[in-house]
Amino acid sequence: MSDSIHFAVQSHPFAALLVARDGQGICAVLLGDSSEELRADLARRFPKAVLLDDSDPATLATLEQVARFLDRPDHELKLDLHLTGTPFQMQVWDILLHIPLGTTLSYTDIACKMGKPKAVRAVARACASNPVALAVACHRVLRSDGGISGYRWGVDRKLKLLDMESRYAKAL
Repeated sequence: MSDSIHFAVQSHPFAALLVARDGQGICAVLLGDSSEELRADLARRFPKAVLLDDSDPATLATLEQVARFLDRPDHELKLDLHLTGTPFQMQVWDILLHIPLGTTLSYTDIACKMGKPKAVRAVARACASNPVALAVACHRVLRSDGGISGYRWGVDRKLKLLDMESRYAKAL
């Protein structure tokens, strides 16, 4: 029998939002241009799961928490996560979970923190495969020259997130 994933979608001025929860926690926070795009992305990420668009209370509460973060990113987005990935991805994502609001690291910084300074491209791939936008802060990762590189949910969104977080972090 397949595992079930409950999910809910909401329109927000920043992006369409999708939050998905399995029996162990939040397994996806996705950003996109439409609810249809997000549903398709969720189905691709969890092809064996039974996807339930039933808006259960726990999922709706988390969706509202994500929307509030986008309205006012003046705090870390702490969610009860259930991440699944390779050991390398999990190590990268753990580092991303600990990048403070208003700060950034480079892909090289992360590779060095892992003791794998030549694994910069693999770090970038792990960031790109992050299923939990915002909480696992892949948007806080830059090129080693400080430039903006790709972002799974759009470079414009990455720039806007970094700008919003920087402004709120300075006010704290």
